[in-house]
Amino acid sequence: MKRKFSFMFVMLTFLCVIPFLHGCSELVLFNPKGPIGESEKYIILVAFALMLAVVIPVIVMSIWFPLKYKETNTKAPYDPNWSYSKKIEIVMWLVPFVIVLILSTILWRETHRLDPYKPIASEAKPLNVEVVSLDWKWLFIYPEQNIAVVNQFVFPEKIPLSFKITSDTVMTSFFIPQLGSQIYAMAGMQTHLHLMADEQGDYTGQNQQFSGAGFPDMSFKAKATSQEKFDSWVQQVRQSPNKLDFARFDELRKPGVSGSVIFFSSIEPGLFEHIVNKYDPMTRGSYGTGETAHPAHGK
Repeated sequence: MKRKFSFMFVMLTFLCVIPFLHGCSELVLFNPKGPIGESEKYIILVAFALMLAVVIPVIVMSIWFPLKYKETNTKAPYDPNWSYSKKIEIVMWLVPFVIVLILSTILWRETHRLDPYKPIASEAKPLNVEVVSLDWKWLFIYPEQNIAVVNQFVFPEKIPLSFKITSDTVMTSFFIPQLGSQIYAMAGMQTHLHLMADEQGDYTGQNQQFSGAGFPDMSFKAKATSQEKFDSWVQQVRQSPNKLDFARFDELRKPGVSGSVIFFSSIEPGLFEHIVNKYDPMTRGSYGTGETAHPAHGK
């Protein structure tokens, strides 16, 4: 009877876990496409396994103890004066200590190794990209190609990506889940991020920080292509009649969701630095019309 119950319990647990395991294959965090994402997946799985080392025994004991020590089970030991067990005391303190020790060691090592400001080691020259968070759209500036694009980020596979990120609105969060780390974009500040895609594909980029009414639509497509297709795409952008000067940028930064991708065949030199510096009290007023208030937030 006991063996039959144990077998039924194991089978029921297995059937309950199957739907969750099937769903994992569709979770982007468990389907990384770059070295940073792969390392972060490893950390998540290790942490998950260590947590199961506590959760599974607790679940089993919560079922096994009531059944074994129920009133009708006269075969179970009865010790109403019991108050202390050295073995239980050791397990209660030793297991959490070992888990915390292992987790803290792995996290300390990996957080230093995966520092978002740390360039990715590669023989290939990095692609420099300047990212500006707006209400409610993303502006990608390619300074070396002298082009810019709204809500689309195209890049070659197996090439390190070096991002400089800022915001011309409230604080947002730049994140391409399948490539790895997210990092905040803040007005008047510049953050850095390094990513890379190991294979071609379309990945979703998004803002992870609530930033107002248009927040649900503040996403973009990150498209990894071959070097030849990327060069061809750059030439396509350069055919656009749009030019991103200060006046055009002031129009672009007004609150609103961009319904389509916008190409700019040229950019104002130093535009990114102007966006960062205009929130600096030492340089405020030197940009464009001198207006620093953002219409979306009434400042």
